[in-house]
Amino acid sequence: MALLTVLPAVPTLTPRHYIDVKAPGKDPHVLPSPAHRPRARLGPLLAALLGLVVGLLPGVTGPAAAAAAAGSRAHTAAAGSFRNPLNSGPDPFMTHWKGDYYLTTTQGGSIRMWRSPSLGTLAAADPVTVWTDTDPSRNRNIWAPEFYRFGDRWYLYYTADDGIDDHHRLYVLESERDDPTGPYHFKAKLAPPNHADDFAIDAGILQLGGRLYLAYSGINQYQHNGINIAPMSNPYTVSGDAVAIDAAGGCPEVREGPEFLYRGGRVWMTYSTCDTGKPDYQVWMMSMPLDADPLVPGNWRQHQGPVFSRADDRGVFGPGHHAFFTSPDGTEDWIVYHAKTTSAYTYTNRTTRAQRFTWRADGSPDFGRPLAMGATQDLPSGDPGSGNYWINDDGRSSGPGRVTYTGAWNFGTGCAAQCFWSDDHWSDRAGATATFSFTGTRIVLLSVKDTGNGYAGISIDGGPEQRVDFHHSIRVGEAVQYVSPRLANGGHTLRIRVTGEHNSQSGASFVSVDRAEVYTN
Repeated sequence: MALLTVLPAVPTLTPRHYIDVKAPGKDPHVLPSPAHRPRARLGPLLAALLGLVVGLLPGVTGPAAAAAAAGSRAHTAAAGSFRNPLNSGPDPFMTHWKGDYYLTTTQGGSIRMWRSPSLGTLAAADPVTVWTDTDPSRNRNIWAPEFYRFGDRWYLYYTADDGIDDHHRLYVLESERDDPTGPYHFKAKLAPPNHADDFAIDAGILQLGGRLYLAYSGINQYQHNGINIAPMSNPYTVSGDAVAIDAAGGCPEVREGPEFLYRGGRVWMTYSTCDTGKPDYQVWMMSMPLDADPLVPGNWRQHQGPVFSRADDRGVFGPGHHAFFTSPDGTEDWIVYHAKTTSAYTYTNRTTRAQRFTWRADGSPDFGRPLAMGATQDLPSGDPGSGNYWINDDGRSSGPGRVTYTGAWNFGTGCAAQCFWSDDHWSDRAGATATFSFTGTRIVLLSVKDTGNGYAGISIDGGPEQRVDFHHSIRVGEAVQYVSPRLANGGHTLRIRVTGEHNSQSGASFVSVDRAEVYTN
């Protein structure tokens, strides 16, 4: 990968309050007393590697120097960089069209779309609801929308059911004008004749030789969620039986989310495997010549092993259900996908992320390894820039921002890869406050959610407090805790107050402070 993540100086590890998450099928560990809340430490090898990286940073000899160096580097590049996540939802699909990025993710009860001129401001964009449905047979569990432009209309493919998972079927909407945000009207149900009333999810459109094909995940002789491909006579009509593709995947249960790339005389079909709740959810790949028939299963050649998978050292688990888009100037290829910051078996905490990928000499895509959440990346080529910047909990900032504390707060690096710059502050002392001072139009708080976390009172510019629950059934890192309303461009403050209270499922009342992302547009 051409994109490199610069690691910060990491102080000596200290104990912290977060408990280890439970393993699948086991009870969570008992929450220890406040004075004895150990947090898993980095292994000696990883600590040594981080120390080596720190040693390579010239002039960085302590926290103050590290803050100055990091702030200086990031401030000069802030307008041309971004950090994940792009969205708090899973199953992303994105395209760039006429100066804007358009993104959809699974929302459950509707289809919503986010639009932004810069990748860096997608996380703060306001969504537009482009579809809801009153038909009870298809208005529940709406998943994985994807949208394509054919002619001067957009076609939005999705799956939905009546509240029963096995009743998921595929549907397509048609736009009423040449605009990805619609409005849309219902066009058709998509069902190959040989699977007329079978489970089906995750439609992807294969375009080959001037023809369209519906690729999806559904029942076949290989999996309940297996890869099928059917011919289409137009964007909303399946014109023949589906054929089953025997796709490998390293686990038996799932092959889903097929997507396509065209390069080096071949079409590359990537797809996700394993249960999406598992940390081993990952991307595999098959390919065939561009002039071959995709409805002949034997034409597809399996590429062995995952092409995009978990990166434990970066705190990335279950990367998959992806799509592809190009940079605004068309010179770069990017993957958008969801992943988690926890190794627990869970369907929560799947957030949308993006990173650039490259190509090997043989024409195959090289996706590299998923980057850590919060890693600063260059924006896609031709992106006009966002101007957004970060403020770390220790006071470092890539722009005109800072954070101050009152009351008793703990500080440490026990959250490691689950935290931005590998550290955070936390407190359970009622009345303790953290105040971010920033210049911009919007601020987003990201930090650790945990089993021992409680309520915070959050206010903007001294206004009324909003009560926000920092608790979660498992520990997850860099979770979006709060998104401010849009503000007049200028100087503002955001105050986080520890209330000392928690919900009935939480074991304590801690509040975590990690990263703030500030938007200036």
